[in-house]
Amino acid sequence: MSTTTPVPVSLAEIARIAGVGRAAVSNWRRRHDSFPSRIGGTDVSPQFSLSEVEQWLRSKGKLSDAGAREFLWPRFEALGSRDESGLTIAEAARRMRAPRARSTASALSDEARSLVVDAARLGRSEGQRETFEFLLQRWLDTHVRQLSTTPPQLAALMARVALDSRLGEGAGGLTVFDPACGTGHLLAAASQRFDGPGLTLLGCERDPAVAALASARLDFVTEGREVRAEIESVDALRADPFPGPRADIALCNPPFNERDWGYEELATDQRWTHGLPPRTEPELAWVQHLLAHLRPGGTAVIVLPPAVASRKAGRRIRGSLLRTGMLRAVVALPPGCAQPHSVSLQLWVLRAAPDGPAAGPVAQDALLVDATRSARPVMREQGPDWAALTEFVRSAVAQLDGPADELPEGAVRVPLLDLLDDEVDVTPGRYTGSGSEPSRVELTASWGEVAGSLDELRELVSRLSKLALTSSEPQTTATVGDLVKAGALTLGTGQQPADATDAGPGAHLPLLTVADLLTDGVPTGRVDAGAPHTVVSEGDVIVAGVVRAFKAWVHQGEPVALGPQLYVLRVTPEKVDPHFLAGCLRAPMNGRQAGTHASSSSRVDVRRLLVLQLPLEEQAVYADAFRRLTAFDSLLSRTTGLGRGLVDDVRDRLAAGGLTI
Repeated sequence: MSTTTPVPVSLAEIARIAGVGRAAVSNWRRRHDSFPSRIGGTDVSPQFSLSEVEQWLRSKGKLSDAGAREFLWPRFEALGSRDESGLTIAEAARRMRAPRARSTASALSDEARSLVVDAARLGRSEGQRETFEFLLQRWLDTHVRQLSTTPPQLAALMARVALDSRLGEGAGGLTVFDPACGTGHLLAAASQRFDGPGLTLLGCERDPAVAALASARLDFVTEGREVRAEIESVDALRADPFPGPRADIALCNPPFNERDWGYEELATDQRWTHGLPPRTEPELAWVQHLLAHLRPGGTAVIVLPPAVASRKAGRRIRGSLLRTGMLRAVVALPPGCAQPHSVSLQLWVLRAAPDGPAAGPVAQDALLVDATRSARPVMREQGPDWAALTEFVRSAVAQLDGPADELPEGAVRVPLLDLLDDEVDVTPGRYTGSGSEPSRVELTASWGEVAGSLDELRELVSRLSKLALTSSEPQTTATVGDLVKAGALTLGTGQQPADATDAGPGAHLPLLTVADLLTDGVPTGRVDAGAPHTVVSEGDVIVAGVVRAFKAWVHQGEPVALGPQLYVLRVTPEKVDPHFLAGCLRAPMNGRQAGTHASSSSRVDVRRLLVLQLPLEEQAVYADAFRRLTAFDSLLSRTTGLGRGLVDDVRDRLAAGGLTI
């Protein structure tokens, strides 16, 4: 590889090229006098010549398998311009697919055109689509503050909801429309989930570089299929290139809070059948734009900020959408699903009225779904649990036209009479929080359940209070590490599988994570049973090795796989009682002794946890006491939850005037 001017690379980029950590590169720099000299940057953030780094790494045999792609990327960054680097990637993708094609990027610099040739050559040798996706993702990561993309998981969810909700299959194939397509995530997701003939993808993107990348992406995604993909570089609201109702489904993640969306010049546009969107409501302009492009019975799914559901300026348009039956559902997503990640975004599901025999009466209600209140947790420590979230949302939207009694918890069908008030607020949390009030029989049963739990607690209190606890001298202890060395225990460490959210159609195991322990302790993920992972069987001791969720318990039930920061201790029955072991490990002072406590995410060194040194027959006595204490703890938590739920139910009834005087 040769370039006319030195291409600067940082220590972090060198580490990626070599497939090592940054500390390793710093060590090379200190230990090897032959390491390339700095050509720029600062002492803290030095920069080096890419060509010199390549030569040095090759001479030392330190290149990683991905080194060729990693070497290529700094040259794209060296182009300087976001637009030129994006157009260069798009042109390289075109040349990968058509090596003999003449270049169409006349505006590119000489360095960019040379880079197109090198990138295309690399793509043909190391995988065209893989090379393009690598370069595209690096480009998006580099310019993340300037670009907003739809995460692939959210794009897949939107495509599935749209395909599930449209009326009629359409004999002529499927037309998918996205008027603000970005780099094509939504169109690609739709194409991947529709395998029938006659697929047409129509998209608009006002940024020429982004539009070129979207077109290149769709070329790769639809390769080998008879698919017509057309991406126009245009502002879809001001200059609509696809007028008329043409789409079977429409997907969109439009720009938010843009005041300069064309309010003045579009004041008399025929698309505003539900009213002229106020200047402060550009999102409602995109909503009506989508509806104007739907065929009868077609469905649109659009990502919107939560304020659109309640802002006073948009209530007239929201009311019209509800009265005409076009706004069919609003789904509140948990924070972290897309940018901005701190906001609970919403999906609006819109449907054009069907024609002919399929046309029925206008819907008299709307489906409101709060995914943050579903019975099954949809959040994990690292973000949304996309498998659980997708399953919940699809199961709720599947009842769009079905009976209300089959809706999952967190979803409710609200009559239009309740929605069409002075506010026309369609925020799901406003309606899903209350639910149906319990009957007198249900309240009586709840009081009985609480009373039964209190009776069980009294019995356990009576037994536990009789334990003969003394203040004798501390007994001899051993660490878990010592017991492992002695052969009394074996220690296994949990790990994060490559894909823990979708185990595929084969056999699978539940996956337990630290995030599950912070909610209700029920595994929410699953992994392929045939993949390598740490599995816990009945009778094994599980330890959570993180301060905020530190605990230890004996596993009961079917085997489960362990995620990161979870450990399994398998005992030798002739030496250690598992309930005795779990009781000793769970002692709070044990966690304090073995944990760093620098923060709530600090880890506990499981090997440093202490265990009493007792004969097996004495362990059995301690194990019985530990079991009772664990049962007391579990029952106390359950009773507290029952009591709080009962207090809330009764308080709601009282506040509604439900007391007979």
